[in-house]
Amino acid sequence: MRMTFRWYGEGNDSVTAEQIKQIPGVEGLVWALHDQPAGNVWPLEDIMRVKKYADTHGFHLHVVESINVHEDIKLGADTRDRYIDNYKQTLKNVAQAGARVVCFNFMPVFDWTRTDLFKQLEDGSTALFYEKGKVDRMDPYELIEQTTDSEFTMPGWEPERLKTIEHSLRAYEQVSEEDLWANLHYFLERVLPVAEEENIKLAIHPDDPPWSVFGLPRIINSEEAIERYLAISDSPSHCLTLCSGSLGSNPANDVPAIIRRFHNRIAFAHIRNVRIYENGDFIETSHRTKDGSVPIDDVVRAYHESGFTGYVRPDHGRHLWNEQCRPGYGLYDRALGIMHLWGLWDAYELVEKTNQEAKSHAP
Repeated sequence: MRMTFRWYGEGNDSVTAEQIKQIPGVEGLVWALHDQPAGNVWPLEDIMRVKKYADTHGFHLHVVESINVHEDIKLGADTRDRYIDNYKQTLKNVAQAGARVVCFNFMPVFDWTRTDLFKQLEDGSTALFYEKGKVDRMDPYELIEQTTDSEFTMPGWEPERLKTIEHSLRAYEQVSEEDLWANLHYFLERVLPVAEEENIKLAIHPDDPPWSVFGLPRIINSEEAIERYLAISDSPSHCLTLCSGSLGSNPANDVPAIIRRFHNRIAFAHIRNVRIYENGDFIETSHRTKDGSVPIDDVVRAYHESGFTGYVRPDHGRHLWNEQCRPGYGLYDRALGIMHLWGLWDAYELVEKTNQEAKSHAP
C-alpha cells in the first residue's frame, strides 16, 4: 500500500507539510483546490502552484480528493453537459500535475453528515458523531448552521453549494434512486473516456452515512450497490474509493469481504474505525479494532492478502491533546492511525515471510 495524507492547502490547514514529512512512510498529499466551486474548471496555474509546493517538500500529488460533481449533473438538469465538459477539462488539467486517482462522490445536496463535530469520548478526546434520531427530526438548515460553524472550510459543505440548497431540496423531490443511477450513468459515459486517456482512475466514494438523509436518494451504500456500480463499465478508469468508515457505519456491510471481492477495482482506500450503537448512532474512534465496530485488523489483512498496491490514507481522526484543527482532520490521531496501519501491515508481511521460509525448509 502507498501511504498518503489529506492536506487542505497552504494557509487552509492546521497541519503543515513539514509536520506531515515527519510521519513515517507518507509519500503523497491528497489534495484539491478547495476554493473552486463545483462545476468550475480548475485553473492550471493554481494546480501547478500546488505541485510546486508539493515538489519542494518531496511529496507527489497522485490523489485528488475531491473534484466535486455539480448538483445539476446529479439532478440530470438541462445544464449538465456544460458542467460535465468543465469536469473533463479539470481532469486534463490535474493530469498535468501527475494525478493518477480522482476521488468523487454522487451524494445529493449533502456530503458527509454528522450531528456533533466534537463529541467527547471516554478518554477525553473528541470525535465526529452521528445521532440518528436527531437527524430524523432536525431541520436540514439547522444541520447546515451547525456544520459550517468553524473557522475552517468544510469539504462538501462549501458556501457556494449551500446558497442554492433550498432549490436543490425541492428539485430532488422529483428524483428517485433510479433517476440518480441514470444520471450517474450519463456522467460516467462522458467522463470515463477522458479519464482513460489521461491514465486517471475515477474512484467513487461511498455515501456517508450509507442511508438516506432528509429523504434524499443515496445509492452507493452496500456491496450490492458497488456491484451494480462497477457493472456500468469495464474501463480501467472505473474504480472505487473504499471507505471502511462510511460503509462500516452500517453493520450489515462486511467491509473486509467487500475488499476481498472488489480489491482489483479499489484505487484508493480510506481506513478508519467507527463505534456503532444499538440505536443507529455512531462515533468515530481510534484506528484500533477494539475501540470500534469495524475490524480494522481484518481490513488491513484483506488488503495485504490481495497484494494491494493502491493509495491509502488514514481517514478522520479524533481531536487529541487540545489540538485546534478542522473537525476530523488534525495531525496527531491521523499520525497515530498511520503507525497503527503500518504496524498491522508489517506484521502481515512478517507472517508471510515466515510462512514462505518454513515452506522452503520443509522436507
